[in-house]
Amino acid sequence: MLDSVLLWIEKNRSLWLQDLKAWLAIPSVSAKPEHDADIQAAAQWAAYYLRGAGMDATLVKTARHPCVLATTPDGLCPPDAPHILFYGHYDVQPAEPLQLWTSPPFTATVRNGKLFARGASDDKGQAFCHLAALAAWKQIAYELPVRLSVLLEGEEEIGSPNLRAVIAENADRLASARTLIISDSSQFAPGVPAITTGLRGLVYYELTVTGANTDLHSGIYGGAVANPANALSHILGQLHDARGRVTIPGFYDDVRLPEPELRAMWKSLPFDESSLVKELGVPELFGEAGFTTLERRWCRPTLDINGLTSGYQGAGAKTVLPATASAKLSMRLVPDQDAIAIAEAFEKHIRHLAPAGVTITLERLSASPAALTPANSPAIAAAVEACEEGMGKKPVFVREGGSIPVVTWFKEMLGIDSVLLGFGLPDDNLHAPNEKLDLDCFYAGIRTAAALYDRLGKMK
Repeated sequence: MLDSVLLWIEKNRSLWLQDLKAWLAIPSVSAKPEHDADIQAAAQWAAYYLRGAGMDATLVKTARHPCVLATTPDGLCPPDAPHILFYGHYDVQPAEPLQLWTSPPFTATVRNGKLFARGASDDKGQAFCHLAALAAWKQIAYELPVRLSVLLEGEEEIGSPNLRAVIAENADRLASARTLIISDSSQFAPGVPAITTGLRGLVYYELTVTGANTDLHSGIYGGAVANPANALSHILGQLHDARGRVTIPGFYDDVRLPEPELRAMWKSLPFDESSLVKELGVPELFGEAGFTTLERRWCRPTLDINGLTSGYQGAGAKTVLPATASAKLSMRLVPDQDAIAIAEAFEKHIRHLAPAGVTITLERLSASPAALTPANSPAIAAAVEACEEGMGKKPVFVREGGSIPVVTWFKEMLGIDSVLLGFGLPDDNLHAPNEKLDLDCFYAGIRTAAALYDRLGKMK
């Protein structure tokens, strides 16, 4: 039956592209209240499409934007089919700066075999690969090979503030799921499909240093009171040593190195450091001594300054001692670092480094652990076979330097591991102007998703 489904998918390429373009045309920007109606429209579009694939789909209200929850009705799958959960998100990042787009961000445009639009890869395009695969299975086989639940979120790009509540409220419907499928990542390179088996965690802080109760004349008061900008620079300058290692006491105590065979696999990947240097426009790469670039990105913890604010920023000179200075800092964590323990150690270290004469304020904005998925599970084996069927090549196992907190949440709340199978490419310009999805990847993604559900339906 899978052969017939794949043939149908190939014959209907124009249909899939047309449908995806329609979804991408809805500017479902979750961060902007003026797009609240568009968020609703995008959710309704997805629910309607899922109903067309035979599923029972409803909108789940939250404190802000709705989730779409669809389940397989009785009769649409074999009675003994395993229960699978698919998660994706239909909200997108703001498109600004608009002047940097070659074509309008919400008018999906094909150029040179690539589809350009906000959400083309993150995540509407990748999520739609699964919706199209379900529609093809329903059209050809009149049923799905698995008992499926689909959860599409409308708040992923603003930190998923209400998703945990949605999972909890629907735990009885989702509890029997054996595995979670997510397509919100990328292949390693063109022609090199990848399954992501690890994600770094994230601890994020805003650090504020306060001095006097107002900005002061630097000539009259300079040398008599502490300068918050100087104090902040002093603190930040001591967070790393000369070898690029973080100086927080105990920061590396629980870090787990990847298995030797995995590190050996990474060294064999087609990765060219000189090409990355050229792509990024930097003189050379930099990072913690003793590790390769891929290892630094995938399995080593980091601490980075994400933003700095203090003092006069306008044209010309204004000689002031700023009253405050602030920095936003992120720490990427790896197994087995405890996010709360690292956060507490960070706070203690910052206060220890602070010079006299200033007040330190620390606001913790997030703290989520790293996530690992077993590479030898039946679901991963099914995904490997699906990649060979849909993309024509066996995938490599990689990790991702970023964070997908929902992976940890589903594990904590439902006890299920994830299969992170991405269809995009590393150069898809996620969150940036001219976001795109290669059409070859798009059609291969639909084929792979169709094969994945076939293989998952045969899991014992």
